[in-house]
Amino acid sequence: MKRIVILSGAGMSAESGISTFRDSNGLWKNHRIEEVASPEAWERNPEMVLEFYNQRRKQLCEVKPNAGHFALARLEEKFDVQIVTQNVDDLHERAGSSKVLHLHGELKKARSTVDPNLIYELEHWELKLGDTCKKGAQLRPHIVWFGEAVPMIDKAVALVKTADIFMVIGTSMVVYPAAGLIHYVTREIPKFYIDPKAFAVHGVENMEVIRKKAGEALPGLVERLLKEVL
Repeated sequence: MKRIVILSGAGMSAESGISTFRDSNGLWKNHRIEEVASPEAWERNPEMVLEFYNQRRKQLCEVKPNAGHFALARLEEKFDVQIVTQNVDDLHERAGSSKVLHLHGELKKARSTVDPNLIYELEHWELKLGDTCKKGAQLRPHIVWFGEAVPMIDKAVALVKTADIFMVIGTSMVVYPAAGLIHYVTREIPKFYIDPKAFAVHGVENMEVIRKKAGEALPGLVERLLKEVL
């Protein structure tokens, strides 16, 4: 069974109505995103950081996967599909994709501030000061903040190296280290870059650029790929 590795970004979730700050004015309640999504912000004002993620979590409860998410899930009928996502939502999973690697963490999880291996599924949208792990330490969002290492990047690189087909969907390809993943893909394999602002990536061969939103482009592309393996 051929393996398709997919890198998805904020544009994929934006189609479902999830706010993307990088493409807007970069502000939340007059705070720059770096001011509410960094270790320094957590040290300075943890209550504000928790409010920011509580609002994002609440919004996630109100949105649904879009046509692009459902199309990718269909690929599992014929392919081993591995999704590497920069998104912290669970829309890929809710659409039916079974193998999703979250580079930047998961919004619906919290982790201990003293032991990063203590990770908890949140049962509701609100995480508050005073919510603690089993060791008695405050819980924080299970998110990779600005200035923090991306612990899953090595696993993502290993997956990309095994791809028979590679897709980049809904990302500007400027956020590292995720943007560098395409350079680990074998030269000869087919590649697809789907985004309204997609561009030819320097030094990358065999790449089809599709300047459309995921929900518009993916249903047709998925049909095409499914027919090719018959």
